[in-house]
Amino acid sequence: MSHLVKETSVSRSAALAVTALALLACAPQVPAQAGQKSPTPASIPGVLAVETYADSLDRPWGIAFLPDGRLLVTERPGRMRIVARDGSVSAPLAGVPEVMASGQGGLLDVAVDPGFAQNRTIYFTFSEPGPNDGTASTAAARAELGEGRLENVRVIYSQVPKVRSGGHYGSRIAIARDGSLFITAGDRMNQRPLVQDLATGIGKIVRIRPDGSIPRDNPFVGRPATNEAIWSYGHRNLQGATIHPETGQLWTVEHGAKGGDELNHPEKGKNYGWPVITYGVEYSGLPIGEGITAKEGMEQPVYYWDPVIAPGGITFYTGDKYPGWKGSLFIGSMNPGALVRLELANGRVTKEERYLGELGERIRDVQQGPDGYLYVATDNPKGRVLRVVLKK
Repeated sequence: MSHLVKETSVSRSAALAVTALALLACAPQVPAQAGQKSPTPASIPGVLAVETYADSLDRPWGIAFLPDGRLLVTERPGRMRIVARDGSVSAPLAGVPEVMASGQGGLLDVAVDPGFAQNRTIYFTFSEPGPNDGTASTAAARAELGEGRLENVRVIYSQVPKVRSGGHYGSRIAIARDGSLFITAGDRMNQRPLVQDLATGIGKIVRIRPDGSIPRDNPFVGRPATNEAIWSYGHRNLQGATIHPETGQLWTVEHGAKGGDELNHPEKGKNYGWPVITYGVEYSGLPIGEGITAKEGMEQPVYYWDPVIAPGGITFYTGDKYPGWKGSLFIGSMNPGALVRLELANGRVTKEERYLGELGERIRDVQQGPDGYLYVATDNPKGRVLRVVLKK
């Protein structure tokens, strides 16, 4: 009988502990500073419209304009194409390396070197498979764009270690003013203990030169047992990155867990907290780790979304096609699906608006075209590139 009583007591204690954790997770997360949490505005209809620029694309992931106005598009299953100025779509370019096209993996972002007119160089990220063992990692490569093919393809960064997981590869490329490359690499979903480990590339933003070498002013250069490519760490799944056109500062968005998507401007050597601090909770509703949102030595997000927006690509708008919107930060949302506009002042978000929710589309990337209009890529097997215009 005493044995049964003891078992009952233990089970009741365990149940109470689980209940306490669940209650903690349900409690509202209190922002550390005013204006840090999104007010979750409704999508505003009747302001913007779209024109189909290109279609019949299979899960387009990244878009980047060439100097002559043509558009590079990556398709997640592993193909890269060129969209001509008339919207016609090329056959897949030859020379793309093998990708792990499974889960969230595949061919990811693409960026054009500032000196493309002279060197024909582009950069792209992809899920790089391991040696026939089912593992993969986020990788970045450079290549020269030839006639219908990529030439002189060379991998310039590989996230370590390679792991078995189909998720959270990241990944975006942002080219800094000095020509160095910021590359975002996710936490690979089931590798949380490695995110705070500076010997790995898991859950990090790295900064490399265009040839893959390490800038000597990176924050962890010379530190033993450390990945010297790291710029910042403590990230979950960064799928948007861009450079502020006036300050040159890096800005990113990342997928959090439930209720924890973040906007950050990651700074040199700083720790952004995942998975120790977060405004999100597990999809089960239970807290993540200790269920805390702040800790000494870890950075707060500039802004977070609860409910989430599942952010994609981002860009600062510098044109004049949308009166009053110059300087706004635009973000693609995949869930609920929208084009999110943020106004910023002194490094803080002062206003959020959402558009194009009526499309019911997963907006994976957003870029400004040479004509001054915004272009968005929709993430589905019959994906499109859409030009965003003011509604007449």
